[in-house]
Amino acid sequence: MKRMGMIFRAKANKALDRAEDPRETLDYSYQKQLELLQKVRRGVADVATSRKRLELQLNQLQNQSAKLEDQGRKALALGREDLAREALSRRAALQQQVGDLQVQHQTLQGEEEKLTLASQRLQAKVDAFRTRKETIKATYTAAQAQTRIAESFSGISEEMSDVGLAIQRAEDKTAQLQARAGAIDELLASGALDDQSGLAKDDIQAELDRLSGGTDVELELQRMKAELAGGSSAQQQAIEGGAGGAQQAPQSQSHPRFDKQ
Repeated sequence: MKRMGMIFRAKANKALDRAEDPRETLDYSYQKQLELLQKVRRGVADVATSRKRLELQLNQLQNQSAKLEDQGRKALALGREDLAREALSRRAALQQQVGDLQVQHQTLQGEEEKLTLASQRLQAKVDAFRTRKETIKATYTAAQAQTRIAESFSGISEEMSDVGLAIQRAEDKTAQLQARAGAIDELLASGALDDQSGLAKDDIQAELDRLSGGTDVELELQRMKAELAGGSSAQQQAIEGGAGGAQQAPQSQSHPRFDKQ
């Protein structure tokens, strides 16, 4: 189970790493920092609102305390000591509330200052992160474009590989069709294949072909006759020449004995 879990985590990590875009991750981180900064600012505003409310309550209590003190003085001036004592008692209770509110006011004021300082620091970090984020995104985009251009020039990119394979297949098919067309033309010219197009020759072309074929035969026949006639004439001349020589030879010969007689 541990091994299966490790394999699953490794596969998932590889798939996530392949699907992750650093630019999207940086934008998401920047968005989260902006949300955090917004929360801090909202907290500062809430603390400031609470402090302002305490200040209003302090002003009201201080006004009531001053009013009770004035009423006590007037009652004492009129000889109403009991009313003056009651007014002073109420004023003392209000002073106790004023003291508690002042403590709370100081606490809220300190928290507000801390949150304000934290908000300013966070704002500076967010601004610095934004600048760095844009720089990293620009660098990554430039590197990605440069890598794609280099892959395109080298022919190892997926798109260019597909284009190269398509071109090679087209060239192979074109060469195959050209070779087939040339072979068929040669076979048709040599007579090994008949023209099965079904297009019959017209009468004039058929007559011309017939006359052309007949003329060739007639010419060949006349040539053979001329050769035979020439051979017979030569043979007849040879025979006639031989016979004439035989007749002249006995007439030219004479016996010496008869010549002397």
